[in-house]
Amino acid sequence: MRWLIFTLLALPATADPAKVEAVKAAPSGGAWRFEVTLSHGDTGWDDYANGWRVTNETGRVLGTRELLHPHVDEQPFTRSLSGVKIPQGVKRVWIETSTLPEGWGGPRVQVDLP
Repeated sequence: MRWLIFTLLALPATADPAKVEAVKAAPSGGAWRFEVTLSHGDTGWDDYANGWRVTNETGRVLGTRELLHPHVDEQPFTRSLSGVKIPQGVKRVWIETSTLPEGWGGPRVQVDLP
């Protein structure tokens, strides 16, 4: 019986992707500025939202915002990224999130550009 309990405890944790709560996008100096509000159950340095990125419809990365520390007591939180080059004629992009230890994953959020 002890072996069974040990095996269950050794199973990997369920993925806990960061949730995109809001996105603001605006043209800025020939590029775009994005403000993304995320929420995640950050618990410390071993489990926190560590980034978000802007992609096109095929998943090509247009810009990445690294988050260098946990936001345990600041939920939800907003961070911006400027200088994102969006190709001519593109009308929508997607936001993807990354967490430690899972990495990139969770649902992509579509953003229609104004």
